[in-house]
Amino acid sequence: MTAEPQPTKKTLSRNSLLSYLTTTDHKQIGIVYVILAFSFFLIGGLLAMGIRAELAQPGLDFVGKDTYNQLFTMHGTIMVFLFAMPVFTGFANIVVPLQIGAPDMAFPRLNAMSLWFFAGGGILLMSGYLTADGPANFGWTGYAPLSSHYTPGPGGDLWVLGLLVSGVGTLLTAVNFITTVICLRAPGMTMFRMPIFTWNILVTSFLILLAFPVLTVALALLYLDREAGTTFFDASAGGAPILWQHLFWFFGHPEVYILALPFFGMVSEILPVFARKPLFGYKAFVFATLAIAAYSITTWAHHMFSTGGVMLTYFSATTLIIAVPTGVKVFGWIATIWRGQLSFKTPMLFSIGFLVVFLIGGLTGPMLALAALDFHLTDTYFVVAHFHYVMVGAAVFATFGAFYFWWPKATGHMLNEKIGKLHFFFLFIGFNLTFFPQHILGLRGMPRRYADYLPDQGFNFIKMLSSSGAAITFIGMMFFVVNLYVSRKQNVPAGDDPWGGNTLEWATTSPAPPHNFDSLPPIRSERPVFDARHPELVHVHRKG
Repeated sequence: MTAEPQPTKKTLSRNSLLSYLTTTDHKQIGIVYVILAFSFFLIGGLLAMGIRAELAQPGLDFVGKDTYNQLFTMHGTIMVFLFAMPVFTGFANIVVPLQIGAPDMAFPRLNAMSLWFFAGGGILLMSGYLTADGPANFGWTGYAPLSSHYTPGPGGDLWVLGLLVSGVGTLLTAVNFITTVICLRAPGMTMFRMPIFTWNILVTSFLILLAFPVLTVALALLYLDREAGTTFFDASAGGAPILWQHLFWFFGHPEVYILALPFFGMVSEILPVFARKPLFGYKAFVFATLAIAAYSITTWAHHMFSTGGVMLTYFSATTLIIAVPTGVKVFGWIATIWRGQLSFKTPMLFSIGFLVVFLIGGLTGPMLALAALDFHLTDTYFVVAHFHYVMVGAAVFATFGAFYFWWPKATGHMLNEKIGKLHFFFLFIGFNLTFFPQHILGLRGMPRRYADYLPDQGFNFIKMLSSSGAAITFIGMMFFVVNLYVSRKQNVPAGDDPWGGNTLEWATTSPAPPHNFDSLPPIRSERPVFDARHPELVHVHRKG
């Protein structure tokens, strides 16, 4: 007789909640990042709906004036720091080690600690809603001395501390990505064979190390002004309010490209797959990314033209110059899909939506770079429209494209295509209906951050149009939530490479095992999986 098998100690399932809370696996950490980021995105979206409801008609008192100030402060802060930053960090965690053929991040425990710094900072920031006076109400840019001596209370303190804590996590993540990409690439993965997304994450990580310490110093000084009686930003006591603007925007304009570059990388991975062509001008994309990063630290004071304290000609010139490498990318994307064998799956639709929306935002940027025009448009809804076209175009449309693109790799099953396309069309129509009319509002002189306006100022119809667009956008987001639920119920298997991908993440199983790879194909170009499928084209590709 054979002996009965002895009971073994119960092991922790990889899919259990506790495993995700205690994991050091880069893929699980990335999934937690994405879940938390989308949770904050939904919160920020609901705050935006409150803003649009208040502004739908003049004379409404849907929310009080103080609540309105809290709404736009927390909406902006959440979308920039608690959605756009962590969502690309989540995708980078899932994808970058796979793209370079690494078994994990260089510092797995540091990676987990970075996640919980972000989560802790987010909880601190949001806990302002639990205080008697509510959360911060001085705008997401935190302009001093309004944010220091004129808005006391725990909500503002928690805003500062939350950003400080989450910023530490961002810095640690940047160190981890740089080390991972430099040290853990698979044999044959030279720098100019790395996928564009990995290149963009590497450059972004260096920008983070440059910009975030400046924000950390600014927040520390602000906290001292609020709590220790210092006067760094109080002009009445010898301080300099413009110092806050210099510190914040020296962080803030590199931050625009810290947010944009990873999403550029996402789109640069998606378009070639669904155009069935290699990315047009791979090295041009790399050098354009490096140029954007270099110029991004020279343009910060174009946010400060109206202060009278900056050199207008210099900052106008540097801001206009940065459009050149950005334009190289736009033309490269267009050339990639030109005469390609296009497949309009949901990731491709969101990528094309990104191109349209980001191009509109990019065209209004040089307008604001001209000081004479900026004097008229600064702090109007024209700036709100430009900012949302650039940031939402880069962040939201590219993120959803990446979500539909890499979801099969992360989970092993497909999202529903029909619901995904409804999600895209409602979001695209709603977004443009919300923000394009705001250019007109700005040209007519409507100031931003106002909770009301007079009925005879000529803003009524445009405001109602904008608020209607926000409602359509909300419906589009509900399609996304429904898609997650329906797809989980249907559980359609994805296979290892459902899209016919180009890069190494498609060379392993879906989802990838804890060690990522059992074997790797030869790496002869930036498209190793495509090369493995089409060995007859490898010589032609390398020659080209």
